[in-house]
Amino acid sequence: SFLVSGLTALGVCCLGSGTAYLLARYRFVGHRFVFTFILATMVFPGVLTLVPSFLLVKELGLLNTYGSMILPYVAGGQVFAIFVFKSFFEGLSEELFESARLDGAGHWSLYWHIVLPLCKPVMVVMTVFTFQNVWSDFVGPLLYVSDEDKFTLPIALAYYRAQLGHAAAQGANSSLHLLMAGTFLVALPPLLLYFLVQKQLIGGIARIGLKG
Repeated sequence: SFLVSGLTALGVCCLGSGTAYLLARYRFVGHRFVFTFILATMVFPGVLTLVPSFLLVKELGLLNTYGSMILPYVAGGQVFAIFVFKSFFEGLSEELFESARLDGAGHWSLYWHIVLPLCKPVMVVMTVFTFQNVWSDFVGPLLYVSDEDKFTLPIALAYYRAQLGHAAAQGANSSLHLLMAGTFLVALPPLLLYFLVQKQLIGGIARIGLKG
């Protein structure tokens, strides 16, 4: 769960911020259409993409691997990430970019030395939201992974609960306390993450609202 959630949050922030920078600061033919098309995909509920995603992952030969969970998560989180980052980037002062361009900075330098340092609060917001959503997701790992060694914690808890129910049906002693302890441990990391970055998270949400 830590591996899948962490790499997904990293992928969503890196790809989302890079794409949003191009759409916000690089004017090319059709850039408005591209952004509108990306936003239009939000009208489709996630359940409609389950079968196409499964078939694509199967064709790529990634079933029952960590990549089968990480790549769909990263792809699915791009729309919201692009929208949030683009709204923030468009609110940045143009004078910063003009001064850097006069010093000979290109788009990569602008992105790396100006945009990324300024968007750290937004990065925190996207990281926390993405981590929490992936950490607690049940359908994705259940769809792509069948190997018990690669189960995420929600799937492992459901599997353990099924085993307890089967054992109870055969008259074995109840181990419900172990299930409750496991549930508490699963809920603990997102809570700890929230309290660790609470100040940056609240500041990032406020800045997104002001820039939006």
